[in-house]
Amino acid sequence: MTSRIYATKRSSIVNALAEKLKTIDGTGHFLTNVYDNVSPRLLFWDEVSDFPAIHLNAGQETREYQGGGYRDRFLNITLRCYVNEENAQDALSALMEDVETVLEDSSRLKYLDKQGVEHFTHQISLMSLETDEGVLEPLGVGELQIEVRY
Repeated sequence: MTSRIYATKRSSIVNALAEKLKTIDGTGHFLTNVYDNVSPRLLFWDEVSDFPAIHLNAGQETREYQGGGYRDRFLNITLRCYVNEENAQDALSALMEDVETVLEDSSRLKYLDKQGVEHFTHQISLMSLETDEGVLEPLGVGELQIEVRY
């Protein structure tokens, strides 16, 4: 079976990125252990019961048309990080550092399309990062906006 070259790969990329984020286990250079608590979809606050947690959501996708029929695709993804600790901002900072490390290490991310054909992203860029700045203590929430070019 051949790959559909013009089809979106949104869910495949989000799922592959969620799997990479599950490697945040508190060992080596990681500061946090997400206990496999990563979801490839955003959840409502009342659905978040295990902390720390990372939830992803695919957003807008755009195309840039090049010569020869080639297209660059740009997918915006929101990563929301949740913690529940006494020093929530410190815990949130550590978790977001770990997420950024995974993003930097996975810029050329391998993913499979719906037909099982292997592909790689060209680049993953961190576009913005923000937190609740402590207003929800002992809860903390941070959001990273990334752009995936594939």
